[in-house]
Amino acid sequence: MKPAPLGRRFTALLTATGIGNLADGLLLAGAPLLAAGLTRSPLLVSLVTAAASLPWLVCALHAGALADRKDRKKIIVSLAWMRAALLLAAAVAAVAGVAPLPLLYVVVFLAGVSEVFSDVSSQSMIPLVVARAQLTSANSRLTAVQNAANSFLAAPLAGILTGFGAFCIFGVAGFLFVVSALVLIRLRGSYRAERAEITTVRADIIQGLAFLVRHRLLRSVAVLSGTLNLAFTAYFSVFVLWASGPGSAIGLTAPEYGLLLVALAVGSVLGALSAEFLIMRLGETGLILGGPAAISLLLLVPWLIPDVHVVAPTFVVLAICLGSTNVALVSMRQRLIPPDLLGRVNSSYRLIGMGTVPLGALIGGAIGSGTNLPTVFVSAVVIALSGVLVAAAHVSPRKIIAAEIP
Repeated sequence: MKPAPLGRRFTALLTATGIGNLADGLLLAGAPLLAAGLTRSPLLVSLVTAAASLPWLVCALHAGALADRKDRKKIIVSLAWMRAALLLAAAVAAVAGVAPLPLLYVVVFLAGVSEVFSDVSSQSMIPLVVARAQLTSANSRLTAVQNAANSFLAAPLAGILTGFGAFCIFGVAGFLFVVSALVLIRLRGSYRAERAEITTVRADIIQGLAFLVRHRLLRSVAVLSGTLNLAFTAYFSVFVLWASGPGSAIGLTAPEYGLLLVALAVGSVLGALSAEFLIMRLGETGLILGGPAAISLLLLVPWLIPDVHVVAPTFVVLAICLGSTNVALVSMRQRLIPPDLLGRVNSSYRLIGMGTVPLGALIGGAIGSGTNLPTVFVSAVVIALSGVLVAAAHVSPRKIIAAEIP
């Protein structure tokens, strides 16, 4: 069946998001490679991931309050300009030889702050662009484009650009944010949520948190997301040391490592595009719980069989599970949260879901430095499976239907 058209407004948002995610992907894939070229310390390498994800813990609630108060398109455009300025300035600093490792930490942290505000506004903008019945289809396409740009294109490109130095990663990413802003700025119309009254920022934040805390279903999947992200980040914050560089188990070069990440990108795109099909075959609950369970077990493969010919297809399957599960979770949230609360509750959800990422990076680095990398991998699998088992007690088709907003 041919996908239903979602309109020019969605096409503009899709295009701008893809370009912006290509820039994000260059930075996220390139930063660990740059760090691994400066130090072989698992802790120092993992600090790059921690710095990039720490803003979710610090800024998520305020990002949600802003998204429910201001025009969401204007927020996204403004932050694209800000990230462009930051990264182009960082490229100049890199050429000047400013302390490489500290500069890397600062850049990924500040870019992460902008990403938090932009991502919350972007996700909360989708229900204002497409009809309710089109949410899963829109999220599927948007996630597919995000994953394709973030990893499929960005990962190998980052591997190549890393060989030319940090200024190339920063400069190209900064230019892409300029293009993203220029595309989205042409989108017409207002994208501010309708609200009966405007309260203080503090009251807004409390209202969003209270809704999530009282909503057992949303609270359960938020905890599941947080647990999975903690485990996933602990694993991948040090995986670059297992996969590439001198003495690594898999023995890849930096460009080859970038190509390995393409396997994750391919799977993520396929997973996002197949989300509607998998929901129909497995059911929403089956995908939300079964996907994370499969991901957890597949994380064992690179440790048990450190051969790129086995790891690459494993990553494809793992990412299919991840991409399709993410689409199911996002679409479900958009159906369960009132439109005027979407930004705040989304940000509260992602505070739990993404707030564990810096902790996961630090845990992965600390365990890897104190013991060895296989201990990190096994610990991550145990944590992830524990999260799935806890969520299974609270997630069911009946509970999802009962919680939907009319």
